[in-house]
Amino acid sequence: MNHKGDKGAGAPPRAGLGHTCAMTLPTPTLAGATATWNSRYASTDYLFGTEPNAWLCEHAAQLPPRARVLCVADGEGRNSVWLAQQGHQVEAFDVSERAVAKARALAQRAGVEVAFQVTDCDAYPWAPARFDAVVAIFVQFADPALRTRLFAHMAEALRPGGVLVLQGYTPRQLAYGTGGPPWVEHLYTRELLEAAFPGLQTLVLREYEAELHEGTGHHGRSALIGLVARASR
Repeated sequence: MNHKGDKGAGAPPRAGLGHTCAMTLPTPTLAGATATWNSRYASTDYLFGTEPNAWLCEHAAQLPPRARVLCVADGEGRNSVWLAQQGHQVEAFDVSERAVAKARALAQRAGVEVAFQVTDCDAYPWAPARFDAVVAIFVQFADPALRTRLFAHMAEALRPGGVLVLQGYTPRQLAYGTGGPPWVEHLYTRELLEAAFPGLQTLVLREYEAELHEGTGHHGRSALIGLVARASR
């Protein structure tokens, strides 16, 4: 699986990203993406910082108390650890063993427990109606085929009344080059997200721009879209 939460699929360094938007670049293989992100996570610094994502914080009140939560492609653990600090029972996975090692260290320093796994999104043991919430922040590693599978798994994993919290970049992000993949087909539009979760009730769907300061990985003016949706009760 060519996969990273909080980033694009094995995306190259941001320099020059804005110049790639007119071309179609080959997407990476699973092995290539894993190697790329293990390399990028090799530093002791946290690539996307240790503070939780602002969209998640803004909408975390939609989650029921002490919810069972899955964080998809969670990277170095900033979101899963924060959710555990809020009293939730959190599971998280990422394809990069280096990222998960740093996530475990972050959880230990915070004094919380998160059930981390090193796996990709196809190999993760998805089960129907397992979670009260699924959180997917910048999981834009996925090409359209993989994204279709991943979104279906995420929706099916929600219990009745369960909540999906999702954020990503829109195609306008290619002009900014402040984070995310250089492949337009990996980015989200309102129309794409409206069609992606037909069984869920949309609570919030917002396309907007904001300054992100999430480590060195997401830094600067950004073109964003956020979704909060609920499974039928």
